[in-house]
Amino acid sequence: MSTLVLFEVEALPGRVDELIALFAEVLPDTRAYDGCEGVSVHRDQDAPDRLVLVERWMSRSHYETYFQWRVERADPRLGALCSGPPSTRFLDAVDA
Repeated sequence: MSTLVLFEVEALPGRVDELIALFAEVLPDTRAYDGCEGVSVHRDQDAPDRLVLVERWMSRSHYETYFQWRVERADPRLGALCSGPPSTRFLDAVDA
């Protein structure tokens, strides 16, 4: 079963367009990474500086391997555009 990952970041005031452009640049590598089934970027209607990446991964371990790869690459631009650390949530589908 796939794992849904919600990765939420808040841009510094006036910098959200730069953050969107950064994601447009780096997400092709994410989408091509082993285990990634898809990523989309969403802007919060009530907090326009907040972006939520909705990611689907084959498993949480696939995501964690990918995330470690990102950490090792240490691109400082993400942190420079954000007002604080990201929030990450892992979700499983349930029958309801």
